Amino acid sequence: MLPPVRKASAQRAVPPGTLLAPAFALPVRVYYQDTDAGGVVFHAGYVNFFERARTEWLRHMGFSVRDLAEHEKVLFIVRELHVRYLKPAVLDDELTVTTAIEHLGFVSMTVEQRVLRGAELLVHASVNLACVAADELKPTRVPAQVRSALERSLGTSATAQEDA
Repeated sequence: MLPPVRKASAQRAVPPGTLLAPAFALPVRVYYQDTDAGGVVFHAGYVNFFERARTEWLRHMGFSVRDLAEHEKVLFIVRELHVRYLKPAVLDDELTVTTAIEHLGFVSMTVEQRVLRGAELLVHASVNLACVAADELKPTRVPAQVRSALERSLGTSATAQEDA
């Protein structure tokens, strides 16, 4: 069965200034493994895209997930996930997955993630991540050097936001 063909229509562009700046962007192409039998991205596939983008976002700031676990002894685990599916992506689409920090606390953070096809917003998510000790999986403070990089990505000091 062939994937559905999108009808020509006016694209809903992301309103200017709605992405939190600076947002990290990861290009992703939709493969067969990402789709259902109809050639549409399976809803859980977007969660995989989000995870990949968050991992590359941390790497872009200088932190590999493996090194954080082995040397800093911390993991960032998903505590809460809210997803709004607006439009489907289909086989062979070229997408952009963005990640930007919304809130930074002592032991958690919330990131905004989006999936776009060009300027068209397809999926929007808010992901709350908890920093936990890798050995006990109990909440622990975000390591200082990670926190510093996250604050720089916010463009401001996060001390006023620290209620988590």
